[in-house]
Amino acid sequence: MTALRGVGARLSLALALVVAVALGLVYVIVVPSLESRLIDAKHAALRQAMPDVIAKLPRDRFAWNDYVDVASYRHSARVVIYDVDSIRPTAVRVAADSRGATSRDVSDDPLVIRAAEAGRLLDGTVSYEGNRFAEAAVPAGGAGYIVMLQVPLADSISNIRLVERRLLLAGLVGLLVAIGIGFGGASVFARRIRRLERAADRIADGSFDEAVIDAGRDELGQLAATFDRMRERLRGLDNVRREFIANASHELRTPIFALGGALELLAEEEMDDATRAEFVASMREQMARLTRLADELLDLSRLDAGKLRVELAPFDLARLGAELIDELGPAAQRSGHMLELVAGPALGLGDEERVRQIGRSLIENALRHTPAGTRVVVTTATDELGGDVRFAVADDGPGIPREHHARVFERFYRVEGGRASGSGLGLAIARELAVRLGGRLELVSEGRGATFSLVLPPFSESHAGSTDGTHTVST
Repeated sequence: MTALRGVGARLSLALALVVAVALGLVYVIVVPSLESRLIDAKHAALRQAMPDVIAKLPRDRFAWNDYVDVASYRHSARVVIYDVDSIRPTAVRVAADSRGATSRDVSDDPLVIRAAEAGRLLDGTVSYEGNRFAEAAVPAGGAGYIVMLQVPLADSISNIRLVERRLLLAGLVGLLVAIGIGFGGASVFARRIRRLERAADRIADGSFDEAVIDAGRDELGQLAATFDRMRERLRGLDNVRREFIANASHELRTPIFALGGALELLAEEEMDDATRAEFVASMREQMARLTRLADELLDLSRLDAGKLRVELAPFDLARLGAELIDELGPAAQRSGHMLELVAGPALGLGDEERVRQIGRSLIENALRHTPAGTRVVVTTATDELGGDVRFAVADDGPGIPREHHARVFERFYRVEGGRASGSGLGLAIARELAVRLGGRLELVSEGRGATFSLVLPPFSESHAGSTDGTHTVST
């Protein structure tokens, strides 16, 4: 990155440009306006003095030479009196001049000639040999003569040029100061931006341990805070990814090792039929475990990729509950549980196979994590408030501590001290499926026992828009 392409250089140049434009506008607007105002003030002073000069003008023409000196001193202006030719009004001749006999510079004054032609008071600016003068001229004495007042503008113009030079000098100093301040301030911002850039590079390289810190309370400070929140979230996601890989590897390794050991024993040792049947049953159990884990991982990948398709259609939740009781009843008997159904009317809208998957997961979770001899009750009902349909699985187990309620639906999470078995994915998949179906998964556990409830929207006539009342949603 070159110096001129840096943020500091660009911001300082932008600030310098703003200052330069502002000073240029001041110079273009103020200096001409100041000069015009000063000249107008001179003209106004001459017009104001003119009536007094004419009123006190002696009738005796021979006294004019003395009078113009007095009038010139009184009004701080050159006083010139012209005779007007009676035949040619535009032909004028100097009759008296406060500067003495050398009046060649004003003998053919253009303003005096215009005033003679117009027959009224005129003022303006004339130039003689590079010098500018403000003048006022008016016919008097029945247009027999013309009085002209004149003041030099050299001092006023000189003051204006002094202001102009000082303005330019102040502008140059201000421009340099602006560049310095702009570059210094922008360099501070540039250093902060470079720190954010380095932090972004660290995060991009997978390093999430170092916090992104910026003490400023401006936009860069807010950006740094956003970067740090992003770092925390990415670190959390990275930890989840690592845990997911570790847990998935562990869950896959356990049944694979069990299957491998059983196969070696079956191949190398002589055993009776009962022992062989026991090994085959164990292998079938491990194969079922592998199949279930593979299905769960596949479902997770589809959920994460947004490629899971659900077919929304009306279904009877009570009938589905009865089918799940029939399906999982033998497993409940083997584990020493009493599995019961309390079926109430519940007509819901959802994907029946996905709802069946969620219900199966909730029942298996209750059977897996509660002691033998306890009851697991499946209830289907329609809520009185809101009309939602509910599939609830309640157990008489030890319950789930409140501090674990928010995490039991996380992937691979298991409550410490519980009966550790299963993949730790069932509840996580069930919750995400419930959301995809437009419902939710709730947990209530106060003291002993826990109740997991799947809440879904009910089916109504408004949902029967198509011929068969179904439609497909991709999530």
